Amino acid sequence: MTTHTSTNSTDVTATRLDFGRSAPKAFRALIAFDAAAREGLDPALVELIQIRSSHLNHCAYCLHMHTNDARKAGESEDRLHMVAVWREARHFFTEREQAALALTDAMTLIADAGVPDDVYVRAAAQFDERELAQVVALICTINTWNRVALSTGKVAGTDER
Repeated sequence: MTTHTSTNSTDVTATRLDFGRSAPKAFRALIAFDAAAREGLDPALVELIQIRSSHLNHCAYCLHMHTNDARKAGESEDRLHMVAVWREARHFFTEREQAALALTDAMTLIADAGVPDDVYVRAAAQFDERELAQVVALICTINTWNRVALSTGKVAGTDER
């Protein structure tokens, strides 16, 4: 039996489903996958990838959470504001970050054009095989988290970690 909270549009804390409580094994597996994906990656890069994917997926819940995490990790407001338009503001990001952001765009919007060879080659030039695999895994996890948050009605500003 599924318990749903209020669907009243004025209740900003209402969610459709408590995923962690309703599917605890899947939730724990996703947490473990997320932790494994981050392993060995620069925390600033991790947050940039998560922010970009959350922009593309229109996931306000994750965007709010990861911009706050990035600030706590010392990320500048200028760079946070530029993630959404990183192609037009390349000078804010290193070549490595740009390659990761391009791969994030391609993988998040994979139905549009797949992952073009030039995007993959650019990323492979910036990351060794292990790092590239970690980046791919991280992009997969944030896209999954975005889909969980959006489908269960998570509300931005109600970080429940």
